[in-house]
Amino acid sequence: MLLAQNAITVMSIFVILVAVIIGLVILAVFARYFRYWIQSVTTGAGITIFDLLGMTFRKVNPAVIVRSKIMAVQAGLGEETGITSKALEAHYLAGGNVPLVIRALIAALKAKTIPLTFQHATAIDLAGRNVLEAVQTSVYPKVIDCPAKSTSRPTLDAVAKNGIQLKVTARVTVRANLERLIGGATEETIIARVGEGIVSAIGSADSHAKVLENPDMISKAVLARRLDSQTAFEIVSIDIADIDVGDNIGARLQADQAEADTRVARARAEGKRAMAAAAEQEMIAQVEESRARLVEAQAEVPRGMAEAFRSGRLGIVDYYKLKNIQADTDMRTTIAGSGAAPRPQA
Repeated sequence: MLLAQNAITVMSIFVILVAVIIGLVILAVFARYFRYWIQSVTTGAGITIFDLLGMTFRKVNPAVIVRSKIMAVQAGLGEETGITSKALEAHYLAGGNVPLVIRALIAALKAKTIPLTFQHATAIDLAGRNVLEAVQTSVYPKVIDCPAKSTSRPTLDAVAKNGIQLKVTARVTVRANLERLIGGATEETIIARVGEGIVSAIGSADSHAKVLENPDMISKAVLARRLDSQTAFEIVSIDIADIDVGDNIGARLQADQAEADTRVARARAEGKRAMAAAAEQEMIAQVEESRARLVEAQAEVPRGMAEAFRSGRLGIVDYYKLKNIQADTDMRTTIAGSGAAPRPQA
């Protein structure tokens, strides 16, 4: 009987200890989440104490979810817009910035002209874009300098058809296009396209004077090209901030071309002179070669005459007659060359 009473006492103590432990756990849970639960209840956020406890097991920061849900509810964004605690937890676990998305949705709601849903906002946030900044840019257009101030060139340089250079700086007013924010080109693309359009517009002008008289022709030409296609922005306006006259590029190019033509002509003349000098040297070599052959032929004459004397084909009398004829021929040649009249024979 005593053992039975002891067993009952031990069981009672064990039950009491378990109840105390459970009570302490419940008290600890309420102590940690009571403030968030009270805020949720008083604001109608609809987050229960069990939801808060589950967030802890899912490694979700309850403070972020509760505050974001309260902001959405207080701004008039109910669960019919898709903003539930489960959706906020999913976006948090995906690495998104939940408070930033809620603030962007509130800003779009207050603007009343920006159709932004919770799914689209979370997609923009997970794509790495600042969704709140995009909404603000949609409400208050942003001004972009062209060229950008971070570049080394302070102006956009273009040349008109008459060869005069113009230095231009422009300011582009853009509004964020939320529909093309995911996958759309950024500000760098806008700056590059506007710069290309300005250079093309100036280059198609007949003279720089027309551009100076009517600078808005550049803006109209650039806007007509729809440069904001496939970008995250919509171009509102393009304003020419400053335009200056630069160098006479056409005259410089013509001078450079004339100098190049002169060098080519000099090179060709030098080539022809070198070819003529080479031909002259070749003719001189041929003359010397002919003289050598003549001397060689003249050296054969005595040999032939000696051979004729030895063979008897040529006699002494014939030889003297040949010499007289040769002397007479030389005399006649000399007289004819000097132009003097021959003296009469006695």
